[in-house]
Amino acid sequence: MDLALAAVSAAECAWEGIRFAHEAGIPVTAGVLFGAVVGATLVLRRRWPIAVVLVGIAVAPAEMGFLLSVAGMYSLASSEVPRRIIAALASMSLVATFVVMYLKTRGDVEADPALVVALSGFVAVALTVPPMLLGLYIGARRRLMESLQERADSLERELSLLADRAEERAEWARTEERTRIAREMHDVVAHRVSLMVVHAAALEAVVTKDPARAAKNAALVGDMGRQALTELREMLGVLRAAPPKPAAAAAAVAAVVPVGPVALVGGADEGPSLEELEALVGQSRAAGMAVEMVVQGEGAAYAAEVEQTAYRVVQEALTNCHKHAPGARVVVRLAHREGEVAMQVENGPCEGQADGVGLPSGGNGLVGMRERVLGLGGVFVSGPTDAGGFRVSAVLPVT
Repeated sequence: MDLALAAVSAAECAWEGIRFAHEAGIPVTAGVLFGAVVGATLVLRRRWPIAVVLVGIAVAPAEMGFLLSVAGMYSLASSEVPRRIIAALASMSLVATFVVMYLKTRGDVEADPALVVALSGFVAVALTVPPMLLGLYIGARRRLMESLQERADSLERELSLLADRAEERAEWARTEERTRIAREMHDVVAHRVSLMVVHAAALEAVVTKDPARAAKNAALVGDMGRQALTELREMLGVLRAAPPKPAAAAAAVAAVVPVGPVALVGGADEGPSLEELEALVGQSRAAGMAVEMVVQGEGAAYAAEVEQTAYRVVQEALTNCHKHAPGARVVVRLAHREGEVAMQVENGPCEGQADGVGLPSGGNGLVGMRERVLGLGGVFVSGPTDAGGFRVSAVLPVT
C-alpha cells in the first residue's frame, strides 16, 4: 500500500512539475524529475512522517503534492510523535496552504477580498484539519487496541499461572489426604490388631491351664476385633461418600491451609476424644500391661482435631510399648495447661522378649505422630530415657 501511494504521489507531482517548469523557466524534464522525487518521498511516511510533512510544506509554493500533504499529515497525526510537534507542523501546513491559495485566488479572479480570505481559509482547513483529526483518531484507536491486546495477554498469562497453581494445590491436597487416611488406617489397625495379637498369645498360653481366663481373653479379642471393624467401616464410609459438587470441591481446595509440614484438609473427622483415654488405657491393662495414668489440671472441651490428635498419640505410643517393650511399666501423663494440652507416654526397661509377641513394625508410628502434632502447630519429642526405656512427649496448642 505504501509503494502504491508513493507511486501515485510521484505521478501526481511529476504531472504538476510540468506546469512548475514552465512557470519557473526551467527544462520540463527537470520539473518532471523534481516532482517525481518529491512525490516519491511519501514512501517514508511511516518511518519519518515529520520529514514527509516538511517536504509537503516546502513544495506548497510550487502548487504540487496534494496527496503528499494529505497523506503525510495523516501519517504524522497517527504516529507516536509528541502532540506539540504535530500541532506545530499542522499549523505550518495550514498557514502555507492558506498563503498559496490566497495568492493564487487573488491573482486569478477579481473578487471581494473577504471572499478570497474565506475561500483560502476553507481550502487550507479542508486540506489540513480532516487528515490530522483522522490520524489522531486512528492513532488513539491503535494504541487502545495494543493496550487491550497487551492486557488480554497479561490476563491469559495470569489465568494460566492460576490454573497451574490450582492444579498444584489440588495435587498437594490429594497427597495430604492420602497421607492422612493412611495415618488413620495405621493407627486404627496397628493398635487394635496389636492388642488382639497380645490377647491371642495369652489365650494360647492359658487355654489348657485356665479355661476361665482363656474365655476372658477370647472375649477381649472379639471386642477388639469388633472395635477395629467399626472404626474401619466409619473410615471407609467417609471414602465411599458421594463426591462434593464442583463449587464445594473448589472451596475445599481453597481451604487447604499449610500449617507446618502437614496441613489439615477441611475439618477433622469426628473421632476419639480425650474422654476415651481411660478406656484406651484399660484395654492395655486388660492385655497384661502395667499402665499408670496421671492427669494434671482441669480438662476442657477442645477442638475435635486437638482431642483426636492427642488420643492418637497416646494410642500409638501404647501400641509401640506392646510391640517393643513387653512387660515394661508404662506411665501415661496428660496435663491441661493454659492454652495447651500436653501428653507423655514413658515406658521403663523392657522386661520381656525384645520383640514382644512377634508384632511386626513398619516404622511409621513415630513419623505419623510427629506429622499429626506438627500439623497442628505443636511440639513433638521422642527418644530413649536414661533408665533404658523410651519416652514420647507432645504439646498441642488449643487456642
